[in-house]
Amino acid sequence: MKKIIFLLFVALEFVSCNSKQNLKLKFLDEFILEDSLSYKKSLIGGLSGVDYANGFYYFVVDDVKNPRYVISEIEFNKDTITSLGFLDVIFLNDSTETFYKENALDLESIFVDEKTLEVNLVSEGSIRRGKNPLVFSVDSTGMFKENYKIPDYFKANSLAKPKHNATFESSSKSFDNKGFWVGMEGVLQADGEEPVVKDESSPIRITYFDNKTNTATKQFGYELDKISSLKGNVNLNGVTAILEFKKNEFFIVERAYKSGLGTYGNTIKIYHTVIDESTTNILDINSLKKANYNIAEKQLLFNFDTIKDELTKGIIDNIEGITFGPILANGNKSLLLVSDDNFQKYGKQLNQFLLLEIEESKPIK
Repeated sequence: MKKIIFLLFVALEFVSCNSKQNLKLKFLDEFILEDSLSYKKSLIGGLSGVDYANGFYYFVVDDVKNPRYVISEIEFNKDTITSLGFLDVIFLNDSTETFYKENALDLESIFVDEKTLEVNLVSEGSIRRGKNPLVFSVDSTGMFKENYKIPDYFKANSLAKPKHNATFESSSKSFDNKGFWVGMEGVLQADGEEPVVKDESSPIRITYFDNKTNTATKQFGYELDKISSLKGNVNLNGVTAILEFKKNEFFIVERAYKSGLGTYGNTIKIYHTVIDESTTNILDINSLKKANYNIAEKQLLFNFDTIKDELTKGIIDNIEGITFGPILANGNKSLLLVSDDNFQKYGKQLNQFLLLEIEESKPIK
């Protein structure tokens, strides 16, 4: 990989972290929701993103022909998931709404404003059809409210050449609730190479949007892991979910997939990523291939390969959503992750929910 150095003339607003945290994740429980369930004329599947708000879990459904999200209530007992019930399904199918007609609503992520109840949705668009990635908001009935302005290099026909099915995939409310983050799944062609290529840089962009201006104000680069060996016709790695759990500290989910391994083709890892004053704000850099910059630090926290024996049939499925779970009996926070079963289009998959404990020691000064 090329040497990445700090670019002095780029102003950065990230706050410094002055202490190191002993942070660990511990697997607690798995819950499998049977496939082909239907609720309010909605097939339950394709759960591609999740957010926790006001005591409920909001799951976005990745179904471009019938975009929607599901509101659920999950019961926990003694650090296990005991049940999952559905409360409502909200469809984005207003035939009079121009925005819905003109765009490709391939929904991948969701976050909810707990005060206004506005639901914000992230779509990867359709690069092949010239349809841009989107970040937009709807009201509690699914009626369109606002489309956020995105940097030009993310657009379908830009010179940066985003890859089809690898644009906006993840999002997170900011820890201070003053904005939100949106993450790319894959690498812009102008920024680097696919992560299957060894000794080449494969950075994605994670962008912050300010609530007051509704525009992007800063951005950091995150380096994807390489795929060490290839198996089958499809071999890829990308970021599928992010969560800012402290100011400028993130849980980031990377999913590698090898089609030659079928149901067992996913490798899912969670990284702890920190941005500080040394991390370059890359928002105004159009091509990272030609730039010198400091990437965000990342540290592996959890590899699901280590607990496959504790999962249904040893399968870790297509994890695409992460949010906070309940406060556990010992007082620790938890994480809830969810898989997208692709509506079983590519063979047998699971509606898989995973509960993890966040173990955190006191900072070491």
